[in-house]
Amino acid sequence: MRVVFMGTDKFAVPSLEAVIESGVDLITVVTQPDQPKGRGLKLSFSPVKECALRYNIPVSQPEKVRDKNFVEKIRDEFKPDLIIVSAYGQILPKSILDIPKFGCINVHPSLLPKYRGASPIQRAVMNGETETGVTLMFMDEGEDTGDIIFQECVPIGITETSETLSEKLAKIAGQMLLRILKKEDGSIVESLELPRHPQDHSQATYAPKLSKEDGLIDWNKSAYEIHNIIRGTVPWPCAYTEFNSVSGKKMLKIWDSNLHDLPEGTDATPGTIVGIAKESGIVVATGNGGLIINTVQPSDKSKMRAKDFINGYRIKIGDKLG
Repeated sequence: MRVVFMGTDKFAVPSLEAVIESGVDLITVVTQPDQPKGRGLKLSFSPVKECALRYNIPVSQPEKVRDKNFVEKIRDEFKPDLIIVSAYGQILPKSILDIPKFGCINVHPSLLPKYRGASPIQRAVMNGETETGVTLMFMDEGEDTGDIIFQECVPIGITETSETLSEKLAKIAGQMLLRILKKEDGSIVESLELPRHPQDHSQATYAPKLSKEDGLIDWNKSAYEIHNIIRGTVPWPCAYTEFNSVSGKKMLKIWDSNLHDLPEGTDATPGTIVGIAKESGIVVATGNGGLIINTVQPSDKSKMRAKDFINGYRIKIGDKLG
């Protein structure tokens, strides 16, 4: 079976490795063009490209996947029986969707129809969901609207971040793909045994792409809501607030937190530092409850433990964040 794999982000790497392990005829890996990064703006390969090169798999990097010449290349040169897509970053046009005889399968990190869109993992954590999962689905022209093949459910712990959850879901996605591609007497895909379950579109929710503003902390929200924003925005854009330094206001990224019960009768303006525990962090009042800040990053500095931030910036009880 001739397969084309399309992916870009780190999340897609276990899926690509599963396709390679399955033994199918992997014709090419399609990924986004190299991007300039760092101070020197040196061109950087995507994680998927790096993986493909390690296995000596040919790589294709069209600027636009819907470009007529590239569509013709897929149809006339690659001639795939199946296209597998995971965290690619471009929407496939109908002209590509119609090429493979076994269709196009997408790996989506949510339990569709919930959290369709670009940031399902982050939005699930930010919204305080207690479970999510991975969906394998047949692609159609809509955004994550195709028929479901099957799903795997994964619990979300109270300390889970979008980064750690993404790693878990990526591994599960690879295992799921292996189940449909690797079979002693031929793949399930080739035997046409894959189920198709139409989505209930009335139950759909959406997970729009994150922006930097999604990380801004409103201390008037509850400790639980703020804790979820901190967990959900790791590693980008990362939750942030402001603090007063000797040179004026500075931005402060917050990487890690824990919920904390404030003593009864505590009456502090949200955002006020109400406790300093050098071993556990900074206690901050919120609109409802307290939050312990464990790891921070002042602007133009590296990440540091809260106790180092306290000592380095002379933080004291009564100081205000935001």
